[in-house]
Amino acid sequence: MLAVHFGAGNIGRGFIGQLLHQAGYEVVFVDVNTALVDELNERKAYRVQLATAGKPESVVENVSALHGADVEAVAQAIADADLVTTAVGPHILPHIASAIAAGISKRLATSKQPLNVIACENMIGGSVALKEHVYGFLSEADRVLAAEKIGFPNAAVDRIVPLQQHDDKLLVMVEPFFEWAVDQSQVVGEKPQVLGLTYVDDLAPYIERKLFTVNTGHAVIAYLGYQMGYATIDAAIQNAEIARATRGALSETSSLLVIKHGFDEQEHQRYVEKILERFTNPMLSDEVTRVGRSPIRKLSAQDRLVGPALQCVEHGITPDYLGLAIAAALQFDYPEDAEAVRIQADKNEFGWEYTLHNCTGIPTGHSLEEVVRMQARLLEEWTRTH
Repeated sequence: MLAVHFGAGNIGRGFIGQLLHQAGYEVVFVDVNTALVDELNERKAYRVQLATAGKPESVVENVSALHGADVEAVAQAIADADLVTTAVGPHILPHIASAIAAGISKRLATSKQPLNVIACENMIGGSVALKEHVYGFLSEADRVLAAEKIGFPNAAVDRIVPLQQHDDKLLVMVEPFFEWAVDQSQVVGEKPQVLGLTYVDDLAPYIERKLFTVNTGHAVIAYLGYQMGYATIDAAIQNAEIARATRGALSETSSLLVIKHGFDEQEHQRYVEKILERFTNPMLSDEVTRVGRSPIRKLSAQDRLVGPALQCVEHGITPDYLGLAIAAALQFDYPEDAEAVRIQADKNEFGWEYTLHNCTGIPTGHSLEEVVRMQARLLEEWTRTH
């Protein structure tokens, strides 16, 4: 069996690539990092290390790589593949769509076998979004055939893989915990059998549970930790006030998720405690600047902070701690992050109010606006006294 995976970075190798290998797939990575592609082709294997006592390792073998610029080779690999996956980041999906479309066209001309393309990204509806980009490069005839033969099932993925550097360029360290859920109603043909992949009938609860717990909690710690001068997530969460704010934010999102999706309160609280435990893992040592990067995207109306905050208001939940995190994100002025620099420039030129509405999509006069404004004042006092 052959799997083509776009993205040979740490998540691609340490999460999706490893599970595909364990399921018996030959994995062909597609990436634009020439050094990484060459290294994978030379060694045909790499190591995955768990961030836990003893650092147990496993070896992923029978792998190779293609450069993303070699569209003909990538297209041929997709034409021959049994499964296509991605872990490139939401903003990269439009850039890989043309190569995927070329592969689908070649496949449709030569094979009647169905193919599923699964975008394993930190976003809601990632595969469907990728499908829209891909269809923009297909002919009308191929779109008709693809609707029948090519599936784009949405997925929810969760595994913390921090920035890291090793003497071994291919070694990747990951946390032991992972979750990969796929909407089985969107699968075409037989469901790919991958140990660790869970098929569900309704993906929305899984996506929002992860986004509004893992990503929300991560963001709260990162943005408050940055304001307090902490370098890493595990160090920041040791601060009692940051820990209290994180628990407060997750209490708000928990109330929302229980109301909206009917999660069992006790079971969901166990999930929250597991997530909080993951954040304290010192072996991951994830930098607050990495977790906080791209604040404009993370402040958007559908994402991890503003998204649940707006929904909380709709359900009668006051999102004070989410408002605090939104205020802290607007203060994230890391000079090496282009989006952070842009936010600060907008604040200086147009003012805080304009920047709040422009970045978050919070409507003028919405009650969340006043919550964030109040929390911004509290944040200013908080950081001044610490």
